[in-house]
Amino acid sequence: MGSHYESVCSRAMIQFVSLIFFTLGPGNADLAADRAALLRLQSAVGGRTLFWNASEQSPCRWPGVQCDGDDHVVALRLPGASLSGQVPAATVGNLTRLRTLSLRFNSLTGPLPSDLTSCTELRNLYLHGNRFSGDLPDFLFSLRDLVRLNLAGNNFSGEIQSGFNDLSRLRTLYLENNQLTGSIPELKLPNLAQFNVSFNRLNGSVPESLKSMPATSFAGNLLCGPPLESCSGNGTSPVTAQRNNKKKDGLSGGAIAGIVIGSGLGFLLILLILLLLCRKKNSKKTRSIDIATFKNPETEALGEKPIGEVENGGGLSNRYSVEAMPMGNGKGTEMVGNGGAKKLVFFGNAAAARVFDLEDLLRASAEVLGKGTFGTAYKAVLEVGMVVAVKRLKDVTISEREFREKIEAVGAMDHDNLVPLRAYYYSIEEKLLVYDYMPMGSLSALLHGNKGAGRTPLNWDIRSGVALGAARGLEYLHSQGPNVSHGNIKSSNILLTKSYEARVSDFGLAHLVGLSSTPNRVAGYRAPEVTDPRKVSQKADVYSFGVLLLELLTGKAPTHALLNEEGVDLPRWVQSVVKEEWTSEVFDLELLRYQNVDEEMVQVLQLAMDCAAKYPDKRPSMSVVTRRIEELCHSSLQDNAHYPPYDGLVHEGSME
Repeated sequence: MGSHYESVCSRAMIQFVSLIFFTLGPGNADLAADRAALLRLQSAVGGRTLFWNASEQSPCRWPGVQCDGDDHVVALRLPGASLSGQVPAATVGNLTRLRTLSLRFNSLTGPLPSDLTSCTELRNLYLHGNRFSGDLPDFLFSLRDLVRLNLAGNNFSGEIQSGFNDLSRLRTLYLENNQLTGSIPELKLPNLAQFNVSFNRLNGSVPESLKSMPATSFAGNLLCGPPLESCSGNGTSPVTAQRNNKKKDGLSGGAIAGIVIGSGLGFLLILLILLLLCRKKNSKKTRSIDIATFKNPETEALGEKPIGEVENGGGLSNRYSVEAMPMGNGKGTEMVGNGGAKKLVFFGNAAAARVFDLEDLLRASAEVLGKGTFGTAYKAVLEVGMVVAVKRLKDVTISEREFREKIEAVGAMDHDNLVPLRAYYYSIEEKLLVYDYMPMGSLSALLHGNKGAGRTPLNWDIRSGVALGAARGLEYLHSQGPNVSHGNIKSSNILLTKSYEARVSDFGLAHLVGLSSTPNRVAGYRAPEVTDPRKVSQKADVYSFGVLLLELLTGKAPTHALLNEEGVDLPRWVQSVVKEEWTSEVFDLELLRYQNVDEEMVQVLQLAMDCAAKYPDKRPSMSVVTRRIEELCHSSLQDNAHYPPYDGLVHEGSME
């Protein structure tokens, strides 16, 4: 009896163990180990996005975690997640099938965990923007599959080892903004395409194998040789040679005293000249319009400088003395000046109200909003308390008759998502346009103008609402005829109301000015087929709108310094990141703090890439674009609390 009982128990135990084995299997056992490693990482470094559900058995649905078909963690992306402290052993090093690790823009400290050597399949390592320190570890050179390595913006010290030559697949090596010393070894990496060691403490000459890299890759060091200045005879940089010569030759006490005295006198002379110039400038009195100088973040982002006073000296009203004499012309109300020569033409409701005339406008106190593509914009506060925006056009190349015809067509445009043109003034010397004033400024200023601690980030609801409003405004313009386009879509031409509703501005102005008024800075938005900025098709507008969507998603302007250094535009940069990594890497760090919007952002990203297609016939129409954004926003409102967990959403096939 006892033997039979033991036999039954043995069979039951075998069945139970078999059940566990077949339930878990080797893959699930590995996934359990990965899960445990991630939980240890969570407890060690914290972070605002590591709200992983410990009760959930599979980590593959946790934010930032990506698994393959065999249930192994192959990617861990936690950029800008407020991680701090040291990365302990038995965390990321235990993710032995890891291919991409992105911990960029956190506050992680200490040395790199040495057990990263266990991640033999690692191909992409993004650790820039932290506080890692110590020498560059030798174990990095055992990761033979590395393709992208970014350690920039940390506190690494010591020398750059020749061991990097063991990483034969390496395409990107970024080590800038650290404290590396010594010389750069000869790096013979056949696939290396991106390299940067700028702003370290390196010296010596640039190796032969790296001379094809741009000079900016070596800036901020004591380096010499192509692509930098040539070295002196002993192979030292010009700066080092100059220092050596000073040590050898020395300067006498009298020479030093003479330099100090001369410098002091020169400084006093420059200061005196500046004071005289300022006094002369302040002595110029304007009888009416007073343009205040201030620094505008929108113009700073565009690389332009706002002007401090109205051109030509003494303001506008010094030349135009106006009497209010209404005269109907069938299209608006004209305020006629002396001899009937000076006219202010109103449109729509403004024509009926006639709250102000040209003299009121010229008496208004004003401040510069910025100098844009078509002229300088001012905020004008009238004596009656009304606030308007005035644009002084430059380089108008068409006749007065043609100008009036075109600007009256602009004034007839009426849509909630357009900045309405209320009035215009035309003379040989001046062309003024009067618009409603938008108190929140431009999208460009809000996205790029203030990156300090007091910045209020634009959340996804605001950004998607801006995208929808701008799309509706542009769709309305295109509905006015097959040849009607905006011609200058960019973030500085999307203005916002107090409730962050988007209004498209500067429409219809591209046909008024000459080619010289279209500077290179709009090239980032311009469709590749556009050669004359005065002749922009509707499909070219769609391309520009696609770039605008990418700007909303990435937080990067098309003129972003990083993009310019790499010689690519924003659509190409996004394509390269999506191809090499994971779609989430392109998104603005400010958007990563918002939960449950990943699906919607990825769909807008796909729409943006459709709009920015290289060939015009591949781009959707603005009506299709607007409907797609409306569907996304409608879906978001209906199902805001029930988004599926983010698991990458866009999978780019095989990973490098």
